[in-house]
Amino acid sequence: MTAQHPEPSPRPAAPSGDLRASHDDREAVVEQLRDAAAEGRIDLDELDARLEQALTSKTYNELAALTADLPSGQSPASQPPLVITGGTFGASRGPERWEVPGHVIARGGVGGVNLDFTRVECRLTEVAVEAYGEVSGVTIVIPDAWAADTSGMDPGFGGLTDKTTPDRLPGTPLIRLTGSGGAGGVVIRHPNRRERRKLDGNSPES
Repeated sequence: MTAQHPEPSPRPAAPSGDLRASHDDREAVVEQLRDAAAEGRIDLDELDARLEQALTSKTYNELAALTADLPSGQSPASQPPLVITGGTFGASRGPERWEVPGHVIARGGVGGVNLDFTRVECRLTEVAVEAYGEVSGVTIVIPDAWAADTSGMDPGFGGLTDKTTPDRLPGTPLIRLTGSGGAGGVVIRHPNRRERRKLDGNSPES
């Protein structure tokens, strides 16, 4: 009888600060550094050195280190992540308007988490979402004009259900989804028929 080798354990998700930064994240830090130099917080030599590091930084941690001694700006890389955990009765953000940071962490917990981006006004070109289905799962709803990249997602036991379309209007955010489906799974989709009626203001409940 052939000996069976144990399957390798799934690779653990990267810590949030080790996520890869985007071009827009780097540009936002560059702008913050230039503002700091204009305000006299850093001199021109230090500005040049930090700009060079910013343009070659690969992760959020590397970018955050360049602005750690500066007043907090509006850079998505410098904002703390929004963490939402599903307690006994679950947790949600939206569908009412809410401020979207550059990084969101959703943990399904025992009650599940629902992230609804359909009414937000987001000027970011990319939002990093870490979703961990855990026991009860995570559901993410994005506008029709937005798109999602789920290539970095580990489906886990609960799986990943991606019902989004690749169509994306210029200037709208890309949701870069990472994490693990866990036992409860992760779903990302556009609004369903009932949600569309409420968005259009035609629902009796609105």
